[in-house]
Amino acid sequence: MNSVGEGCTDLKREYDQCFNRWFAENFLKGDRSSDPCTEMFKKYQSCVQKAIKEKDIPIDGVEFMEQDKEKPDS
Repeated sequence: MNSVGEGCTDLKREYDQCFNRWFAENFLKGDRSSDPCTEMFKKYQSCVQKAIKEKDIPIDGVEFMEQDKEKPDS
């Protein structure tokens, strides 16, 4: 699947490959100590946000994942 921005597709594929490898080789085996894909995700996220602005895609009411935000108490 391509990304929302043509220029982001390669970044998306690289991140997807990194995440899938980490998920299968580490996370599923109980190793949740690190995520080597974090920087790659940030680059991809930045590219997507730029593409959304350039294409003037309405995103009112959409919440974005932010790793530094604390989750609200339930």
